[in-house]
Amino acid sequence: MIPHSPIWSLTPEQVYQTLATNQQGLSEAEANFRLKQNGYNELPEPQTRSLLLRFIDQLTHFMALLLWVAGILAFVSQIPELGWAIWAVIWINAIFSFWQEFQAEKALSALKQVLPVQVKVFRDGELCILPVRELVVGDVIQLEEGDKISADARLVESQSFYVDLSVLTGESVPVTRSCEPVISENTRGSEAKNLVFAGSTVASGRGTAVVYATGTHTEFGQVAHLTANVKREPSTLEIQISKVVHMITMIAISMGVLVFILTNLLVGMGIKESFIFAIGIIVAFVPEGLLPTVTLALAIGVKRMARKNALVRRLSAVETLSATTVICTDKTGTLTKNEMTVRKLWIPGGEINVTGVGYEPKGEVEIFNSEFESQIKLMLAGAALCSNARLNHPQGSSQWQALGDPTEAALLVVAIKAGLHLEELQQQAPRIREIPFDSHRRMMTVILEKSSNFSVLNNELKNTIFSQSYQSTLREQNSTLVFTKGAPLDILQHSRFILCSGQQQELTEGQRGEIEVANDHLASQGYRVLGIATRQGGAELRESDDHSLEQDLTFVGLVAMIDPPRPEVADAIALCQRAGIQVTMITGDYGLTAGAIAQKIGLINDKSNGKPKIITGEQLGHLSNAQLRQILHKQKHGLVFARVMPEQKLRLVQAYKDLGHVVAVTGDGVNDAPALRAANIGIAMGMNGTDVAREAADIVLVDDNFATIVIAIEQGRAVYQNIRKFITYILSSNMAEFLPFLAMVLFKIPPALVILQILAIDLGTDMLPALALGAERPEKGSMVQPPRPKSQGLLDLPLMLRAYCFLGLLEGLAGMVGFLLVWWANGYGITELQAIAPSILSHSANAKTMAIYYQATTVTLAAIVACQDGNVFASRSERVSIFKLGFFTNRLIWLGIAVEWALILSIIYSPTLQKIFSTAPLQASQWLALLVCPPLILIADELRKWVVRHQKAAQKS
Repeated sequence: MIPHSPIWSLTPEQVYQTLATNQQGLSEAEANFRLKQNGYNELPEPQTRSLLLRFIDQLTHFMALLLWVAGILAFVSQIPELGWAIWAVIWINAIFSFWQEFQAEKALSALKQVLPVQVKVFRDGELCILPVRELVVGDVIQLEEGDKISADARLVESQSFYVDLSVLTGESVPVTRSCEPVISENTRGSEAKNLVFAGSTVASGRGTAVVYATGTHTEFGQVAHLTANVKREPSTLEIQISKVVHMITMIAISMGVLVFILTNLLVGMGIKESFIFAIGIIVAFVPEGLLPTVTLALAIGVKRMARKNALVRRLSAVETLSATTVICTDKTGTLTKNEMTVRKLWIPGGEINVTGVGYEPKGEVEIFNSEFESQIKLMLAGAALCSNARLNHPQGSSQWQALGDPTEAALLVVAIKAGLHLEELQQQAPRIREIPFDSHRRMMTVILEKSSNFSVLNNELKNTIFSQSYQSTLREQNSTLVFTKGAPLDILQHSRFILCSGQQQELTEGQRGEIEVANDHLASQGYRVLGIATRQGGAELRESDDHSLEQDLTFVGLVAMIDPPRPEVADAIALCQRAGIQVTMITGDYGLTAGAIAQKIGLINDKSNGKPKIITGEQLGHLSNAQLRQILHKQKHGLVFARVMPEQKLRLVQAYKDLGHVVAVTGDGVNDAPALRAANIGIAMGMNGTDVAREAADIVLVDDNFATIVIAIEQGRAVYQNIRKFITYILSSNMAEFLPFLAMVLFKIPPALVILQILAIDLGTDMLPALALGAERPEKGSMVQPPRPKSQGLLDLPLMLRAYCFLGLLEGLAGMVGFLLVWWANGYGITELQAIAPSILSHSANAKTMAIYYQATTVTLAAIVACQDGNVFASRSERVSIFKLGFFTNRLIWLGIAVEWALILSIIYSPTLQKIFSTAPLQASQWLALLVCPPLILIADELRKWVVRHQKAAQKS
């Protein structure tokens, strides 16, 4: 909805009039009417591949194509039952994988609703926070640094306002925006200097704007289709899984070809029979259940992290978390509660205590000397006027809410405690303009017009004796007040005078030293300290440039506030240290304050000699890259970087990566986005983070809590280990299925398994126990182990040796022993078995012999399944004994075992399934013998684990 006169050519008053709104914003009734009329402020969902095409993808990947070919060859060989069975494998795998992907998409869609993008809007004269989708034309919105602009809007107020338009223009340099009308006739809307567009970001400054276009009518809406179909690159985990599948498939094909050649040449099988058994080998080695099990393990990990307040935006982050070696963390809000409370004030001559906790304005400023009262109130009034935060007390709630920066909210609270009235202050000293805070100056300044009825501070100003030149400006009706707040040492550098005992004096070196000592004393106790300064003059100050305004200030005092550490952070830090994960604090705060917090949360320990290693941004700037890497390599504990610039944070991340570390970085501001992108894992704050930071991150912390990062790392390690667990489990049975065919070739006996029995194991009995392993919770010792090497693959040599050459070999031998015992019980030794092998293979043996053969293969099948019952418990950990883990801590395993035996009993005793799978009923003695199989595998692996643990213990000693 763009008015007939270009919106950019109108004055702010005309903008309000044209869009039928005002400075107080729309009423709720009018906003609801416009919402119904024009719809929600959102873009249509981007086009995605149809469900049908995505299902077809599951039928045409590498492994599926291999099985399609195998099925076709089975039909060509006139064995239709084998062909249908192989194709059933493809369809069941495709349906399961598709369902998991569909469920994961639904879960991610639901997670988006947990953190709806919000915007600050004036409604009925009150500033409130609403979901972006409820914005309508005519809404008056407040914009501050870090905000993502959610609709096209016309600025009506602006203070040093810069926006990042890179999402629309590709130009990454922020451009200035102002509220002045643009009169030029040749101006295009996209170039107007007073318009801001949906999708862009506030780089610095603050402003107020009126929405004139929403949803598809915005500039962003018109170009959104350009980015709708960007193809996502495969994650490292997907690449690793693909490598695993290709490697195992190549093993399967190689073994199939080998069996075909050997059975044809050595056993004397016909080409048709050799071909059938070759297909059986391929089917035996291909892990049909691997892909869906991986998907399920990731989905379970993501859901568990979501329940623990960590929203995973990129699935690859789950796997990368398991290898994290360094966490670079912010202090405020992550290690601390982000609930600032002013506890102390300092002015020359005394320190004043402040009572009360949190944002509730209850408490007192305990001024013990009445001579200090005027200067204290001047300082607190200046601090409140130099703030953009607001306090809200929602109806029916006992809690006060801070809208905006927590530090500024704390300044408002202490001003109220001192008896000041914020609304009167703002009315009687309206803001002319603002020089916003930035991370280089570390200061914020406001220029105020002292109106003629400025009664609130007149008494305080008169009771403080400024220079004679100021006394003349004080008598002017429209004199100008300047208040500056910021880092004490930076304020001090810009101060020429000091207010001491109510008198303005030239600032001496002794007084500078006194202020620095007071600042260090407060900071060393963990306080965040702000300096407050002022400047007074006439109309000439209003025309001064930003740099000049912040010179020749009069230092008033210090405000010390505490942001207490989160109670759970100390345990989380200790857990990181035990897990071999280094924690480095990177903050813009003062070094002593950061050091005191580091001491309280246990970041400082015996390995750091009980003291933090504090490096300031200034010191960092003088270090070469080689020197920085040397410090990071040597100082692994108690490292604190203070007063750090955003670009220096990026440099630290890169230095850690150059040393081979896997780096996780936390951030909440616009300037943190480059570091978040550069890190292996970017972690953004959900409550107090900016939209830009969230979009740059891999994980979003809903509760802004450091302890949640540690929980996420533990879950990441669990997911990685779970994938290895079920790969071990699946590959073990593959070897057990291969051994009967190897025995057939070597000893010229009938195969102890038929092909459809192999499929019964792979697609039937193995599936649910494998999925249960994918749902394993983190092992108790997982956060005591060091991070896994970044280069370690999922399918490494130790895993393959354990699966193929130990567990799988034992299972295969158990199956072969069962097979031979059945023949032996019926009077057949090896020689006799070799003699009847050709007739069994050609299906020309008599009915009695075939009945014995079917019973023997059934025992082999049941023995492998029984061994897998022991294997599923053995695979629950590569190191920890099952007796420590407990048999009933993962109840899904028992469900899987129950289902697999129900399936086996059906295959053995159902007449229809007996014909399909070539099985026969077992005797009671044979069932009793099968009870030996699970403990056989479990005890064998327990002995292996015992040997491994003792070898590692011996190496350590």
